[in-house]
Amino acid sequence: MKGKIIKSIAGFYEVHTGDNIYRCRARGVFRALGVKPLVGDDVEIEITDTVSVPMEGNVVRLLPRKNELVRPNVANVDQALLIFAITHPAPSYNMLDRFLITMNQKHLPAILCFNKQDLATEEEIRELRETYESCGCRVLFVSVLSPDTLKELRKILQGKTTVLTGPSGVGKSTLINTICPGARMETGELSRKISRGKNTTRHVELLAGDEETYLVDTPGFTSLYLMDMEPEQLRYYYPEFDEYEGKCRFDGCVHQKEPGCAVRAALEEGRISRIRYKNYGELFEELKGRKPDYSKKSGRKP
Repeated sequence: MKGKIIKSIAGFYEVHTGDNIYRCRARGVFRALGVKPLVGDDVEIEITDTVSVPMEGNVVRLLPRKNELVRPNVANVDQALLIFAITHPAPSYNMLDRFLITMNQKHLPAILCFNKQDLATEEEIRELRETYESCGCRVLFVSVLSPDTLKELRKILQGKTTVLTGPSGVGKSTLINTICPGARMETGELSRKISRGKNTTRHVELLAGDEETYLVDTPGFTSLYLMDMEPEQLRYYYPEFDEYEGKCRFDGCVHQKEPGCAVRAALEEGRISRIRYKNYGELFEELKGRKPDYSKKSGRKP
């Protein structure tokens, strides 16, 4: 019987077959081969007990993976849904760009979802839409209090395995419970002192929605560090810079303080978001401040 691993705890794997969930052990052959089943793996199982609750079985074969993520440690993901609040707490644009760059590095399509639309002004929504649609990102504005705003989101998630991520306190668990009622995710209150949510997600788990639709919930992040990148490569992760590539006065321009920079000229003319450019500068300085890794070549995006 074929199924998908939706949860892994203490050496046991919960396998969803479409109609049932089986509690399984992995055959010893996987340990001998140095292979560990992951949440998200498509597998074949043999059923050993149909009386116990839950029913039990063994994972006997891993089907080929199309990808594998390290953080979170999950396989066969189709896309990423980045969830931020429009307000309460206000979005960290720097963190948001880090998430977009990280998903780009993993070659995962990213959808940016701003929650708590009901608390936002038209001006806040307009600024966020213009800033992130201009860099080629699909942007959604939703509120669990307005069911109509969730229709497009449900359509995007249908038939795919989507990893959900974002900082704590943005209403991620509440949004998941609304979209996938069977999830029953624990929700936490927002800290009044620091406007930061309590992290209620403690492990990676696949939540089954409609048929062939899975959501991968991950712990909220308070920080995210860019890895495996030289400062000169960062500009290739800002798609709005692409049309100016080769138009700067100097080859290899990193769009900081060089004279004759086409990107900075576009910035002054309002054709590039100041929010995005500010984040680019901050991330560039962060990468530049690290100890150099001479084993890596700077330049084109890997």
